[in-house]
Amino acid sequence: VQLVESGGGLVQAGGSLTLSCAASGITFSIKAMGWYRQAPGKKRELVATITNGGTNTNYADSVKGRFTISRDNAKNTMYLQMNSLGPEDTAVYYCNIISGPWGRSLSSWGQGTQVTVSS
Repeated sequence: VQLVESGGGLVQAGGSLTLSCAASGITFSIKAMGWYRQAPGKKRELVATITNGGTNTNYADSVKGRFTISRDNAKNTMYLQMNSLGPEDTAVYYCNIISGPWGRSLSSWGQGTQVTVSS
């Protein structure tokens, strides 16, 4: 299994970014997936999940209404559209296979993609 995150960068508060997660080595279309983030000095937290078909999504309260998770099974890729970013969103963002709608991670972690929001 290989999960490669991309799309991070430096953005001003109020700005937007779209992250991508390219998956290989798995049958992507049957896997529920999630986006996580880890801020400096904090534990990694789950921020958004999506079912295998993309019909059901869930969000942490901290990102609800601002982030949108989606996937393209034909491209083996998942996305995280992030709007109205604030400094509190600064973190390394990771994707992973998850065990259920808000389940635990099931694969090893990729390198992540850094998101830095300046105030």
